[in-house]
Amino acid sequence: MSARNNETRLGVSNPDADAPVEQSNKSGDFSFTTPTDFVDLPSGGLFYPDGHPLHNQDSIEIRYMTAKDEDILTSQTLLKKGIAIDRLLENIIIDKSIKIDDLYVGDKNALVVAARITGYGEDYEVSLTCPNCSSTNSHVIDLSNLKTNKFDERLLEDLNIEKTQNNTFIIHLPRSKVNVEVKLLTGRDEKGYLLSSENRKKHNLPESLSTDQIKLFVVSVNGEGKKDVISSFVNNMPAYDSRYLRKVYTEIAPNIQMECDFECQECSASSTIDVPFTTAFFWPK
Repeated sequence: MSARNNETRLGVSNPDADAPVEQSNKSGDFSFTTPTDFVDLPSGGLFYPDGHPLHNQDSIEIRYMTAKDEDILTSQTLLKKGIAIDRLLENIIIDKSIKIDDLYVGDKNALVVAARITGYGEDYEVSLTCPNCSSTNSHVIDLSNLKTNKFDERLLEDLNIEKTQNNTFIIHLPRSKVNVEVKLLTGRDEKGYLLSSENRKKHNLPESLSTDQIKLFVVSVNGEGKKDVISSFVNNMPAYDSRYLRKVYTEIAPNIQMECDFECQECSASSTIDVPFTTAFFWPK
């Protein structure tokens, strides 16, 4: 199925099908043309600024993973630095003017899943714990069936959210009655968050995952954009507002829905479970 005609699933065609690989044999030498495909962007390109190569673009072209790309995924140097996945994405994106750090997190996640599908197929075997009986189940997830949470203007009206000219969103908090302006996170924001978490661990500081995440996407509080003001408010905001803010942000931020339907082999209970990101994702058996 073409990526451009798939509105609800990840836009990558089946790499196990007849791939458009061209081969030629001249004087005993083989020449291969690596196939490419288009991946639907959860953002639809709606929030990239003028001049950005993905501005108003609903898809991005990538080439299939190659054996050479596997060298990136097994490089101990890149793995220790935590940049193996980013380096892989840089290699497979056709338009080299696109920077990984500038991609919105949801678009980057779509590329990660797409790269895995082109390299190793849709089937992702994982071990899942049943939330009902706690038994461990072996489960195969079809990555091509993951749905996409795309931006929907109607959701803004339903939640009384205002979209600004700067592609940010103003959310009215129900308990404190404060207007909080939020932005969509990019790969650069994600790196900053991971670095901050690592520094906390090195210095044996307590984790603050919830507040750190909120501080990443909050731009202003009642129009005040100073970092100390934002930090103070986030640290002291009512828990009800904190939960509401995180829930609403998840709903409006375009992304891949990393969830799968699950039926326990032991107790037959059915549920929806988050897809775990394990080493088997890019290093399957």
